[in-house]
Amino acid sequence: MILPKTEMIDTNKHTNQEKQSQEITADEQKQIDYLMSGKAEILPGGQKVLLQKIRKAKSEKRPLRVKLGIDPTGADLHLGHTVCLQALRRFQDLGHQAVLIIGGFTAQLGDPTGRNEARPPLTSEQVKQNAETFLDQVKRVLDLSKVEVVNNADWLSDLKLGEILKLASTTTINQLIAKEAFGERLEQGHPLYVHELFYPILQGYDSVIVKSDIEIGGQDQRFNVLAGRDMQKHFEQEPQIVMLLPLLIGLDGKKKMSKTSDNYIGLTESPNEIFGKTMSLPDSLLLDWYQLVNSSSPEEIELIKNQLAEGANPRDIKMNLASKLVELYYSSHEAQAAKEDFIAKFQKREIPAEIPKQQFVSGTSSTTMLLDLGWVQSKGEAKRLIQNGGIRINEQKISEDIPLRNGDIVQMGKRKFMQAEILEKSEASKWLSQSVTGTNSLDGLIN
Repeated sequence: MILPKTEMIDTNKHTNQEKQSQEITADEQKQIDYLMSGKAEILPGGQKVLLQKIRKAKSEKRPLRVKLGIDPTGADLHLGHTVCLQALRRFQDLGHQAVLIIGGFTAQLGDPTGRNEARPPLTSEQVKQNAETFLDQVKRVLDLSKVEVVNNADWLSDLKLGEILKLASTTTINQLIAKEAFGERLEQGHPLYVHELFYPILQGYDSVIVKSDIEIGGQDQRFNVLAGRDMQKHFEQEPQIVMLLPLLIGLDGKKKMSKTSDNYIGLTESPNEIFGKTMSLPDSLLLDWYQLVNSSSPEEIELIKNQLAEGANPRDIKMNLASKLVELYYSSHEAQAAKEDFIAKFQKREIPAEIPKQQFVSGTSSTTMLLDLGWVQSKGEAKRLIQNGGIRINEQKISEDIPLRNGDIVQMGKRKFMQAEILEKSEASKWLSQSVTGTNSLDGLIN
């Protein structure tokens, strides 16, 4: 059937309007590029679905509600935490509503992600104390005056057993066992406790309570944040989309940054410590750190790539990153002072740019280290050398036997240098089982 002319015109007009609505504007692309800084992944549907969320919120004349949950399991934040915090800040910069959930209840439960054993339980008082210090540090990244800060203990601690069972009925054991941490523990014969199974369920319920449009999390949180979508569907809410960020590899160049691995830079550390620790970063992580903790633009990253390809000294690029980080969490004045202090201590004293690394088991003492390195012939000699001020660790003379920390730079005289790389005893099990040298040095025995 041939449509009347007037109807044909109306149809073409509708088609053109639909096509225009699908085209992304320059301003929208700019927003998407900014929000996706730091190698973010959007699930499900990628950038297209993110754009739909932005457009829908704009048509409803409201900001997006963007959720980030943090369990205050410890007192201090480190740069690894800031990857997600900076992502939340970018939404905040564009006028959206940042919703920060302090996991006052879930911290007592313990996130089982990435663990082969249950987390030790925390008391409500411990969690409360940690939360107070968390917020003081979070304000270094977020404008807290514009953040909706809530505590999931306010709604989760009041749930009755019947309500908890109702929430549990939204998720199957099959789904929970599909979570990597759970499945691996069962396969390896490690205990998996019933209370741990509730963690993703309760985190998902948080999304229902705050009515989140978007949830931000690390790549290891994939299962937990996607659980929020299922929970919202159950409560007949429009499901959130999720933004996953890469995990920040720590100063050891191997594991994600954490206090447990002693490969971290804390937000409360001094400008000199932040600068000096950044300078110990492996060259291979430079580009990742520029993207994840400095939020550098794609253009900046491309410029750094070209500089490195053309033979630029990684040390100089690392020094620029160290300055940026100190300026970000302190000031440009303190960044310049930290740079000058580092140059005075390390470059002018002719400490080599490349310091050999040596692996040691966690808990290795400075006297044992000296003996293992072959710098002394006996522990007695090592103790006398230390007592007489002949050993420096991180530019400071030591006067007693102390345990090595990851990243420590040890110096004896003007020519002998070593940087310690500390491995947990579980990591060193291969070496411990062989026990062929009788020392705590792992050189050549750990791949």
